[in-house]
Amino acid sequence: MPEILPSSAPSDSSIRLDLLTWTEVENYLDHCKGIILPIGSIEQHGPTGAIGTDALTAEAVALEVGRRTGVLVTPTQCFGMAQHHLGFPGTMSLQPSTLLAVLHDLLLSLAGHGFEKIFVVNGHGGNIATVKAAFAQVYTSVCGQKLAVAPRFRCKLVNWFMSSEVFRKARELYGDKEGQHATPSEIALTLHLEPSLLSKQHPLSDPAPSGPIYGPEDFRCRYPDGRMGSDPYLASPKHGELFLDKAATSLTKDLSDFLNAL
Repeated sequence: MPEILPSSAPSDSSIRLDLLTWTEVENYLDHCKGIILPIGSIEQHGPTGAIGTDALTAEAVALEVGRRTGVLVTPTQCFGMAQHHLGFPGTMSLQPSTLLAVLHDLLLSLAGHGFEKIFVVNGHGGNIATVKAAFAQVYTSVCGQKLAVAPRFRCKLVNWFMSSEVFRKARELYGDKEGQHATPSEIALTLHLEPSLLSKQHPLSDPAPSGPIYGPEDFRCRYPDGRMGSDPYLASPKHGELFLDKAATSLTKDLSDFLNAL
């Protein structure tokens, strides 16, 4: 499969699957069999972070990678596995089995149309295990249904917040106060994307506790304001712009390697 290198930056209307017609998608499949699927979560992000943080950031990174490569981007699967956050109002979670079934059906739909390389850009750590399980299940289904893409069908999960460049910059800017949840790096990206969120930022008691994750009641007890070891007040929109570029740069290379791999 040839690497996608657009001569000029494509517009959002040319890379967003939801803005295309079916005939445009059919024509796209004549020259590229890859597609990007962003996935996030609708969950609390501490007292100052937007509930949609994981979905907003995954979508932004996915679209920026799409702009740089010309690869199509699906609508964001915004609901994820966030059951441990259900002790905080506003969180909306799927059970792991539900998310697995949803992802299986979405991936199988794409495989049926001839997409061979599905690049999943994830914004929520709680999704990782279920996404990988969905991959295992859909591989079996694609082979069992003897779809034409079966010999070449591949899925890849990338977590934008775990890319080496993002991780290093977060540690450089925030040190140990990056924490585990409601991190300044992800909050910074939301501030860059949605300036109105700046009005919600204010200093918080520090340090926030960190530790294990179990059920929602235990989570609320261990982490009363929703943070895990983080100080999101350190975030700024300029940091967010930097994180978006670093994530997109890293994932663009990952996508190129993925599309060109056997």
